[in-house]
Amino acid sequence: MYYLPKIFKRLRFTSIKHCSFQKQVKIFGGSQLLNVEVGRYSYIGYNATIINASIGSFCSIAGDCIIGGGEHPSAFVSTSPVFYKGSNALKRNFSNKEFNPYKRTVIGNDVWIANGVKIKSGISVSDGAVIGMGAVVTKNIGPYEIWGGNPARLIRKRFSDEMIEELMRIGWWNWDEKELLKYGNDFFDPEVLINHYKLSGGS
Repeated sequence: MYYLPKIFKRLRFTSIKHCSFQKQVKIFGGSQLLNVEVGRYSYIGYNATIINASIGSFCSIAGDCIIGGGEHPSAFVSTSPVFYKGSNALKRNFSNKEFNPYKRTVIGNDVWIANGVKIKSGISVSDGAVIGMGAVVTKNIGPYEIWGGNPARLIRKRFSDEMIEELMRIGWWNWDEKELLKYGNDFFDPEVLINHYKLSGGS
């Protein structure tokens, strides 16, 4: 009985439409992706739903996450899609008023998004950020920040401001395979990595 939920997750159908992936991207079963770009060495867990989003490289996105999706015009008299221009599930429009329900969500590089996180469309999550399990994100997240809760809030930064500035400056996620192999054993400690990079002539 313990294995049944895992088996059912694997049996769910995956839907990927209008997406582009760089090398070594893994999408697990049951995930639904529409109009999504994913950078190299990133993975998306089981049963995730991601709509209209750009995801950087080396991202770890757990299962059951929801990123992006449609919004409704809360400032209008009605939030129903029949009262603005464009196609909708109800196939009827009473207005030609413009409204864009699909703002693009941007996930940076090396972002870890834990199980069950929900991220509102139009949000920006910067490089190196971590979002805790079950968080509901409605605000932009800065570099190397750790957020959690519902609604999500800043818990702390992963490193000092000086260390974050250095990591952002070297932008290791843009390195080629040769550089990643050269410095890979230094990733256990950001200070070791940065010092090695500088000693090797990195600017």
